[in-house]
Amino acid sequence: MRRREFITLLGGAAAWPLGAQAQQPAMPVIGTLYAVSAAEWAPYMASFRSGLAELNFVDGKNVTIEARWAESYYDRLPGMAADLVGRKVSVILAGGSVVAIRAATAATQTIPIVFTTAVDPVAAGLVASLNDPGGNITGATLISTELAPKRLALLHELIPAATSVALLANPNNPAIFTQDARGVQDAARAQGQEVIVVSATNGGEIASAFEAAAKQRAAALLVGSDAIFVNGRSQIAELGLRYGIPVVFSEREGATAGGLMSYGASFLDTYRQVGIYVGRILRGEKPANLPIVRPTKFELVINLKTARALGLTISNQMQLLANEVIE
Repeated sequence: MRRREFITLLGGAAAWPLGAQAQQPAMPVIGTLYAVSAAEWAPYMASFRSGLAELNFVDGKNVTIEARWAESYYDRLPGMAADLVGRKVSVILAGGSVVAIRAATAATQTIPIVFTTAVDPVAAGLVASLNDPGGNITGATLISTELAPKRLALLHELIPAATSVALLANPNNPAIFTQDARGVQDAARAQGQEVIVVSATNGGEIASAFEAAAKQRAAALLVGSDAIFVNGRSQIAELGLRYGIPVVFSEREGATAGGLMSYGASFLDTYRQVGIYVGRILRGEKPANLPIVRPTKFELVINLKTARALGLTISNQMQLLANEVIE
């Protein structure tokens, strides 16, 4: 072979990877479908990314995240889910409402779906069982609705004289609404308390719900497990102080925002765990083989500053029971 021909051949070989590059598989895309707004969910999504990073998936480096936020307009969710499916995402992370999860499952039976939810996913009809979810879906539950009676019992210890308690709930999210209401009403009946259900379907209706609770002389208010109330926790805490109504949240961040108390699982840890699940699916595991993640640790947080503002005295015993006391 002549020297010039050999150099030409080498030049062509050097060009092969460039030509082949277009045929390389595209970077996997994770679609996120949430019924709420992005701002209040930023810490949880950061925790989700940290879970992904534990399996060496980094947004913008070797994976892309396409986020869809419905801003509490649930009618947008089916279209958003269809858009993600049309973009051929590798996995869909869905939550913020059972409505979002159902929009995802209605849009695809083949793309893996990982959810986060406050409800019992078996009772809500999302999966066949906790250990064997089946199909193309798995995820994590905070079991927040199951803990509603426990929050009421803790509130009863804090304020034994509270004979009527309001439950803030979203009727547009029937799975959570039903589970929250049933659990709280059964527990209240056993304690000789009355439950007043006040409704809000978006942030703009929360103030009216507090006004209704005040008119009906509610001695305290339990915040339902709906994600729109997680988004609105600062507003809810402020309204509780304005109306003189002690507020109990499911998530720690509600107490740190100014609520009297919170009791529930760690949202941050749950989102880290679903990040790990998404990473495992990107590596080739099937969602049907990944059991539903359930929390094993629950935190009681009491805000003493809020208690003093409401004229409440928290016993030393209750303070010792708490995982965290905010001074």
